[in-house]
Amino acid sequence: MQVTTEKLRRFLAAHGNSQTFLEQEVKGLLRELGIAVPSGVFIPAGEPVPLLLSLSFPLAAKAAVPGVASKSDIGGVRLGIRDAAELSVAVAELEKIPVAAGVLVEEMARPGMEVIVGGAVDPQFGPIVMFGLGGLFVELFRDVAFAMAPLDRRAARRLVESTKGAVVLRGYRGKPPVDMESLLSVVVAVSELIGSGFIEEIDLNPVELYPDGALVVDAKMKRRSQESW
Repeated sequence: MQVTTEKLRRFLAAHGNSQTFLEQEVKGLLRELGIAVPSGVFIPAGEPVPLLLSLSFPLAAKAAVPGVASKSDIGGVRLGIRDAAELSVAVAELEKIPVAAGVLVEEMARPGMEVIVGGAVDPQFGPIVMFGLGGLFVELFRDVAFAMAPLDRRAARRLVESTKGAVVLRGYRGKPPVDMESLLSVVVAVSELIGSGFIEEIDLNPVELYPDGALVVDAKMKRRSQESW
């Protein structure tokens, strides 16, 4: 917990008075905490696409727009980009979105088991962490679980296993089990961030789970106002 809080303090100090953070900024913090995120490059608005882009196709391109909850709602996402020509077109289109700070270009994540890990400060209960399986489990069955933050690994495991859909994480109908230890690392990190007192909300959705790791595909985070400390 102490290491996470120290890294978070440095992150917040480096971003001045920003209340919300761009996706690549949040992912940079997660990377410092040992959480895997896709390989990517941020292209500031107005700058050309690098000629020697050290990423493997197919790629995803996402507009970096401060304060926007869903990039898809504003047409700010391009997936399955196959070559440099398609990438140049995608970046040019995304930079036309009002107030876009630039474009985040990342390697496409391989399909896995989608889950959601988030945290928020509840007015009554204080910092809480949430876990749920993605896709239909959340949309149709509302299969999510909550716990007070921060959590250690044992408590994080109890949170994950309290969901009805947890059975599929252990292997289901011939599919291999996911890397539970990598998932627990994500849950613990989120719980420590929201439990630090400096963060109002954090949302990692989706997190792709594999038999050999976990990958945070999208990330949002909001600073807690000083008046709330």
